[in-house]
Amino acid sequence: MARRKRAEPHENHERWLVSYADFITLLFAFFVVMYSISSVNEGKYRVLSDTLVAAFKTPPKSPKPINVGETAQPSGAVGRAPDPAHIQLPPRPAEPPEAQMARIATRVTRALAPLIAQDRVKVTRNKLWVKIEMDNSLLFDVGSADLQSPAIPALEKLARELAPLPNYIEIEGHTDNVPIRNEIYPSNWELSAARAASVVHLFMDVGVAPERLAAIGFGEFRPLADNDTAAGRRRNRRVAIVILADRNARRMMQIDPGIADGEAGPAATPPTAPANGAGG
Repeated sequence: MARRKRAEPHENHERWLVSYADFITLLFAFFVVMYSISSVNEGKYRVLSDTLVAAFKTPPKSPKPINVGETAQPSGAVGRAPDPAHIQLPPRPAEPPEAQMARIATRVTRALAPLIAQDRVKVTRNKLWVKIEMDNSLLFDVGSADLQSPAIPALEKLARELAPLPNYIEIEGHTDNVPIRNEIYPSNWELSAARAASVVHLFMDVGVAPERLAAIGFGEFRPLADNDTAAGRRRNRRVAIVILADRNARRMMQIDPGIADGEAGPAATPPTAPANGAGG
């Protein structure tokens, strides 16, 4: 039997395609990486640039070496006095409310001295407030909430004294019990509130911060005297300017009525009702 010849393996002439495909893949990956590097995020680049500029422009924090512990003085050396600019002073204690109110009462009394001498203004104080009561005939005509011309300079002078202060200021309008009813003011409530608001607007125009001001209308319900007499009604028609030690002073006066008993301020005297006047 004839012996078969062994078949020769077929030689693959396309093996180069494998290497070529690998090369193309690597080349593609290379261009992808190059493209990603060339795409710069402008925002991040600007942040990086600003950070580097700030870092190199910042002056050194400590131009002199820092000594750890106390430096030994050479024997016989005379110690120098400390620099006043580097002395740490203790915090200044806050002024007690009572002292603050006394100081404000003195300033206000000095500013309104002519009117106090005429018995048209009264200044009282205690440890929580300073109260300035102004006769209504000085400020308004009967049944009106428009400030009279002679009253404006006195109120402006008072406002300039109060403008630099941090205290809250409440403007209270008061009337007598004579009814009022017209197209502008249906009752004494509206009239008293409008008078307080007129004083508030003047204070704001002079420079008192509006967030420190409040206008309050009490109508005829906070009388100082008997409304059965003409003199009592004249005294009840008034505007009170109350300078508070803090924003809680009014609440404290309501909780403890004894606190509301004031002391007469410097050079202050009780007002005498003017000879002419009418309801409202």
